[in-house]
Amino acid sequence: MDNATISNVFGTLGAICWSVQLIPQIIFNWRRHSAEGLSSSFMMFWAWAGVPLGVYNIVSGFNIALQVQPQILTTLSLITWIQCYYYQHQWSFFKASVLVIPVAAMMGGIEAGLVFALREGIENSVEWPLKLMAALAALFLALGVTEQYLAIWKHRSVEGISFIFCGIDALGDITSIISVVFEKRLNITGLVIYSVELVLWIGIFACGGYLKLLPLVKGVLHRDSADSGQPAQEDPSSVDNSIALDSLPSSTSVFRTASADVELRSRVAPASSNDLAV
Repeated sequence: MDNATISNVFGTLGAICWSVQLIPQIIFNWRRHSAEGLSSSFMMFWAWAGVPLGVYNIVSGFNIALQVQPQILTTLSLITWIQCYYYQHQWSFFKASVLVIPVAAMMGGIEAGLVFALREGIENSVEWPLKLMAALAALFLALGVTEQYLAIWKHRSVEGISFIFCGIDALGDITSIISVVFEKRLNITGLVIYSVELVLWIGIFACGGYLKLLPLVKGVLHRDSADSGQPAQEDPSSVDNSIALDSLPSSTSVFRTASADVELRSRVAPASSNDLAV
């Protein structure tokens, strides 16, 4: 298998991963008629990230899969973004369409115009605008993921974040990086774009390990110590405070799953019959 074929295969996998990560979220929002837990600003960051990323990948002459990938990202992000207004703010379908269709057309027009302009610039040895597109793509992708860090820091919880879908997005970054590596000419800037988001996703997984796995391990060690008959002082950090943490909503969680909501409701039981009446 030659390098061009490998690049196309992994570029296609990257495009598939970036599709798989958002399509289930869109379907889930539609089925439950709600976009609760989603951040419209997160989705808009990703939608705009697809514009400079598309310009960069097209002008740089990447394989077709990597050129299509940003278009998928922008389209699915815009659909998820407008769902936030349609369901959360009770917008009519007409009102939502009046907003999202011009925005999508504007993004497409900007991308197409920049592609022609930057190609002309490259022919005249003006390359800094292309570098700017790469920087903007990395910035918008990073801003979207950074919002997850703010939510985790605010609530001291990763409740509502589906690490499966986060992992799929990270896998899309990894396959895209491999695709860029096997391009005809190694493009360091292209590697940086995808690597920035990948590093941030790894940080999200680290936060999940710290907030979820570490207390679990401490709890197991504490129980083992108690079962052995040794007197053990209660470690405040090992106390099961899952309700106190997990009952806090992760308001900017993008990849919210049904299982997370069900788990949350089952953990927080009503205090009295009056609560049931409410």
